[in-house]
Parts: sequence; structure tokens; C-alpha cells
Amino acid sequence: MSAPSSGHKFEFWMAWRYLRARRGGPVSVITAISVIGVAAGVASLVIALAVTSGFRQVLESTLLGATPHVMLQRSSGDGIAKWRELAAECERQPGVIAAAPGVYTELLITAGPLSKGIVLKGVVPSMERRMGGLLDHLREGSAAPLEKTLAPDDMPPLLLGKDLAETLRAHAGDVVTITSPRGHLSPIGPMARARPFKVAGVFESGFYEFDGQWALTSLAVAQQILLLNDVASAVGVRLADPDRAPEAAVDLKRVAGPGFVATTWMEQNHALFNALRLERTVTVLTLGLIVFVAALGIFNRLYVLVLEKSKDIAVLMSLGAKRRQVGWIFRLQGLLIGVFGIALGLAAGYSFSWAAGHYRWIHLEADVYAVNYVPFDLRATDALWITGAVLLISLIATLYPAHRASSVMPAEGLRYE
Repeated sequence: MSAPSSGHKFEFWMAWRYLRARRGGPVSVITAISVIGVAAGVASLVIALAVTSGFRQVLESTLLGATPHVMLQRSSGDGIAKWRELAAECERQPGVIAAAPGVYTELLITAGPLSKGIVLKGVVPSMERRMGGLLDHLREGSAAPLEKTLAPDDMPPLLLGKDLAETLRAHAGDVVTITSPRGHLSPIGPMARARPFKVAGVFESGFYEFDGQWALTSLAVAQQILLLNDVASAVGVRLADPDRAPEAAVDLKRVAGPGFVATTWMEQNHALFNALRLERTVTVLTLGLIVFVAALGIFNRLYVLVLEKSKDIAVLMSLGAKRRQVGWIFRLQGLLIGVFGIALGLAAGYSFSWAAGHYRWIHLEADVYAVNYVPFDLRATDALWITGAVLLISLIATLYPAHRASSVMPAEGLRYE
């Protein structure tokens, strides 16, 4: 298929003239519907892709800010005794920003008549801050009490997630009780142990899994609750480039030695990101049907125009217009409809996405969707491939009408004139 000649503007001028058909005619109405159809499809794709990209971007930034990029653990589950040496050795590796120990356990927390299962994490505050974790997102109280050495009679401090604090109706300064199933043996068997904690502060990560289920205390207190010696459940590592986590995990596992396993933030959340990737694919395929319907509108518009303008086509060819030029007149009409629809769709889609994301128009249930609003992430690459795909579909929709127009015989078109 040859392109229209760049030496003159005949094909474009004729395409533009036919595109501006008289108002109220069937071709004019179909043209408007075709442009609106393309615009609706483009705007829908822009908004849907902005939403899926927004969810991925928010979840990634939240997870990367609150969890280690690589986690080192003992494969036997007996804990890491020399966690100080391991953390120091990890920090000496290229690309590693910080390393910090952690103790993780599931316990029961009670505040008055309210109870909830939680994940308790024991941290070393000075090391955890270098990880850029939850201690940097306090909305109430202070993490300073976690750094103090406790006297035997002191009540240990605790940081609660925002949604967890709201569920328990607890604030900084309140007292809550944590119950551990690991207790001392009694004549009737193991007895659970309950210990009061003073709420030192409330953190907010923006991710419901952390804000609704996590609580933080010092590493020493967590070890006491679990009746552990000076061991850590894991050593978390923060990287300068989180995308290099798989390669870094291999190196860090080798540094840790035999008996250790290394998991990355991608592996820990692969189900979540696979679901987002699948949702993006299904969304594109589903909303792509709108563009397909719009392409049928372009096809219908051009086919009706060919039937309506067969006499004009015959006159043009009698005056010397080549069949290639006639074909490109109709192809250019379809492309112009696509261009106008793309321009309107991009403007509408990006305007809505920006406003809805900036002002957070659409609210969600955080316990269901992990975030409490619909995030929008506008990407230029989405606009580029949407534009290319819609232009290609618009061009394909013109092929048969253009072929039909270029096949008109001048003698047949003028027989009854």
C-alpha cells in the first residue's frame, strides 16, 4: 500500500471536504457518532490504565517503604543468634543501604472489651529508622520510648497502626493488653501469658495490612514475650535499587552462609502484583471492545459515503484522479476521525484522571482494597501506545470502503446522469 503523495494536498483536501458533510445529513451524524465512539474508547482506556498503574504504584511505594527489600531467615526457623554480625556484613555489600533485625509473631491484643489478632514486630529503633520503615510515619505520639532501657516494673511501649488503633479505640498514653500463647507450664498444661503495654504512638503507612494488623515494640520486649534468647526472626535489608532485589538476594544468601534463605519483596507479594497484572490485561481487552465498536462506526460511515458519493467519485476519476488517490481520500477520512477521537479521548481521560487522583474523588474500603481511595497514575507511555493502536484500528476499518471507492467505474457511476 503506497502512501499519499507529499508533493500536493489533493487527497487531504478532498478527505477534509467529505468529512465536513452538510449538517443534519446521515453522513454527518455517523461522523459525529464515530468520533464520540473513538473518544469514549480512548478515554475509558486512559482512565482504566491510570487506575491499574495507580494501584500498582501506591502499593509498591507503600510496601517498599514499610518492608525490607530482601529478608534473610534461618531455614530451620530457629532464629538468628548472630544478627548483629550478619546485619553489619550485609551493610558492607554493594548496593545495600541498611540492614536491621526483626522479631515477628502473631498475638492477641485487647483494649477494654475490644480484641483483635495482630502481628507484633520487635525492632531496634536506631537500625529500623535507617530502613525507612514504619517509624517514619507516626501520626500520633513518639517512637522514643522504644529506645529506652526498661526497668523491671516499667510498662513496655507499643506503636499501633492507625486502623488498628481506631478498631481498639486506643490513643497514645492508653494501656492495652497483649496475650501470648507461649506461657509457663502448669499442672493443667501451658498457660497463656498476658502483659500490659502502654501505647506510645500511632503510625500510618497508607496500606491497610500494616495499619490494620501491625504493632511495633522493641526487639528486647518481643524476645521476652516469646521467651526467646537474644535472637532475631529475620534480618531485613534495604537496597538502593529495589528492582535488583532478586540479584541481591543471591549475593546476600551467599554472605549469610549455609542454613539461610533469602526472599525478596517481589516474592512476598507476588500474588498481589500478579492479580494487578491480570486485571490490567483483562481491562485492556474489555475496554478495547469500545474501540472496536467505534471502528465499526468508521467503517459504516465510509461505506455509506461511498454509496452516497459514487457519482462524485466517478467524476473525479473522469477528470484524471488515480484510483490510488481515491483510495487514500477515504483512508485519510478514517484516520482523521481517529485523530479527532483520540484527541478528545486523551483530553477527557487525562483531565478526569488528574482531577480524580488529585482530589481523591473516589473513596474505597481500606480493609477490602488495601488503600482508602482510588489512585491514578498518568503515564505518557500509555498515551503513546493507545494512540498507535487506535490509529491502526482506524486505518484497518477504512481498507474495504477505500477499496470499494477506488473500484468505482466512471462509466457506471455516470450512466444515468
